[in-house]
Amino acid sequence: MSADVRPIAESELPEWLRAVNTGFLRPDPVTESDLAQRAKHTDPDRTLGAFDHDTGRCVATLRSFAQELTVPGGASVAASAVTNVAVLPTHRRRGLLTRMMATELAAATARGDVVATLIAAEYPIYGRYGFGPAAAVSEWEIDVSRTGLDARWAGPGCGGRIELVDVAEARTIGPGLHERLRALSPGTVDRTARWWSLATGLEEMSGRPYKSHFHAVYRTADGEPAGLVAYTSDSHWTDGKVPLNTVQVTDLIAVTPDAQRALWHFLCSIDWVLKVRTGYRAPDDLVAELLPDPRAARIVTSADFLWVRLLDVVRALAARTYAVPGVLVLDVTDPAGPAAGRYRLDAGTGECTRTEDPADLRLDASALGSLYLGDASAVRLGELGRITEQRAGALALADAVFRTARRPWCPDVF
Repeated sequence: MSADVRPIAESELPEWLRAVNTGFLRPDPVTESDLAQRAKHTDPDRTLGAFDHDTGRCVATLRSFAQELTVPGGASVAASAVTNVAVLPTHRRRGLLTRMMATELAAATARGDVVATLIAAEYPIYGRYGFGPAAAVSEWEIDVSRTGLDARWAGPGCGGRIELVDVAEARTIGPGLHERLRALSPGTVDRTARWWSLATGLEEMSGRPYKSHFHAVYRTADGEPAGLVAYTSDSHWTDGKVPLNTVQVTDLIAVTPDAQRALWHFLCSIDWVLKVRTGYRAPDDLVAELLPDPRAARIVTSADFLWVRLLDVVRALAARTYAVPGVLVLDVTDPAGPAAGRYRLDAGTGECTRTEDPADLRLDASALGSLYLGDASAVRLGELGRITEQRAGALALADAVFRTARRPWCPDVF
């Protein structure tokens, strides 16, 4: 059986959605509400399907949308965010994903996107398309009784204050705070107006009903918002008398250390709460060390998360800043895409150009994606055989040049 890979027509959206649901093991039928919502937010030109020649049915899917990715130094680059990738179990191992990805990457390059991004549901798939794991996440569970915090905590001692706010105020405060966070945190992506509508219940996705949240804002001494947390709580009591409740954080934005400390301490001070789940945070988040006893917070999740694929190497490397000066010549292989070539990076000036100079390092596009946001160690990648050193000391220099003081973090699934 063969199949055509192409952008879908608007009339094919129901069939495409059926294939997405099947690929993600969601047996629910596509409803009129699904269609109306998807039609409003889906660009058919960026929505690919593979259509079986014999049956005409959609058997594989891929969609992308415009995104802004923050890179080290605070600048952002245009990204093509890839999502809804699925191949039906009846049509695996036929090259359909390879064809869809080639189509998408060519289109993204033609649009002028600097990188492509995705959240990988399966680890082994995307390296062969030039994506590399670039930002990881961790989640902690805090045992409130062991934190060592004063049970009589009555608010932050830094002159700021915590206020509970309604969802409308959270919706007003949140976007500005997130933009401030984006400037500080490489790996963070932009949030659209629709993101905030879904996160605050103005809009619901079919099959994912909105659950009401509590919202608390941290204000500085002069009343300026510097942090916002959204959280839920279960209601679990032993014999109806002893509370054993868990708070689940769904979003916590803090643009100052004081805001972060105050919000975590606030969450650990709520009556009837025994545990706090932090949600996905940066692997080097301060949450545990903000507690008198860091062992009260145990890691329950530690995993790769955001994957990055460079499309325009010159623009991508010139967009970010570097920790130390130094010159590196990178010989990049990329059979599946546009990143192939030899590049001279001057980390002191931030300039990147194509060159014929002898290579200092040889690596593929996937390894370059892992280095890009500053999380991966060039030395470790060399030991793993993913980077080959051509000049003695080049791996150590690349480590010093690319690594960032704080690890990159993407708070959002897409």
